[in-house]
Amino acid sequence: MNREEILVEVSHLKKYFASRPGFFRKRQTVVKAVDDVSFQIHRGETLGLVGESGCGKTTVGRTIIRLYPATAGKIVYAGLDITNFTEKQMFPLRKKIQMIFQDPYASLNARMTVGDIIGEPLDIHGIAAGRQRKEMIMELLNKVGLSPEHASRYPHEFSGGQRQRIGIARAMAVEPEFIICDEPLSALDVSIQAQVVNLLEDLQSKLGLTYLFIAHDLSMVKHISNRIGVMYLGKLVELASSNDLYQNPLHPYTRALLSAIPVPDPDTADQKQRIILEGDVPSPINPPEGCRFRTRCRHARTGCGESTPEMKEVEPGHFVACYLAHDGYSG
Repeated sequence: MNREEILVEVSHLKKYFASRPGFFRKRQTVVKAVDDVSFQIHRGETLGLVGESGCGKTTVGRTIIRLYPATAGKIVYAGLDITNFTEKQMFPLRKKIQMIFQDPYASLNARMTVGDIIGEPLDIHGIAAGRQRKEMIMELLNKVGLSPEHASRYPHEFSGGQRQRIGIARAMAVEPEFIICDEPLSALDVSIQAQVVNLLEDLQSKLGLTYLFIAHDLSMVKHISNRIGVMYLGKLVELASSNDLYQNPLHPYTRALLSAIPVPDPDTADQKQRIILEGDVPSPINPPEGCRFRTRCRHARTGCGESTPEMKEVEPGHFVACYLAHDGYSG
């Protein structure tokens, strides 16, 4: 794609958290939540970001939207380097970049009505007031499949799926271009998840939205994403189109994740080989030298611990950080 089509570009992004010394910890330690991550998101596409809990995918999203300041690296939005923007400089961009949070209840103010929750962004950015404000709130409720009478109710009066719809309506209020969806399905029942995904896809097709879709449900990520990135312990280890990643995973960690997806057909499930990862995920405070996955990889060799593998394009549009894949591994 042309560079003009790139909406978000993340280059060598790092986000470290320093912990304070305490009674049980005498020295300050540094948690390397995100450690040298690079990718691009093209206008109008959905990039899925998957991995185990604690791998740093949510931190990536929060750092892009500048809820966390980046420790190092660069974040470019629509050709504008926003890495070191002050909050005052970021304010106009808040209308273009929005976030849907993981917990639909915790992210909504329990003391505010749904109408005020959705209307708050309109007030902050001075978009509408009075009758126009009310009409916009009703239109937003309708877009996400809720009724006008819901505007006078409070978050606790809704189901989880309805609360997530309220969060989506709030994000849509300022007519953004780019939305970071931070595990928007994890707190919902399976039947409700499909409804929310269909809603997000419908809004994207109508409004030309761009998504960063963060999740750990690989089957749902495949359904909604154009491309998928896989993270492990703060590192991006594989990036490819949705179909390529599922049909031809090249990183051993990606293969293990895909092998864990449940198969509804019992006969097919019996034939499917499950890859069991041994050992625990290393601490991000003291990650392994070289490839961070090598301590759990059954194919690890001596060279894997000597240096960190780079993300290389081993097939058109298919990037992987693995020495085995770089050498044409197919086992």
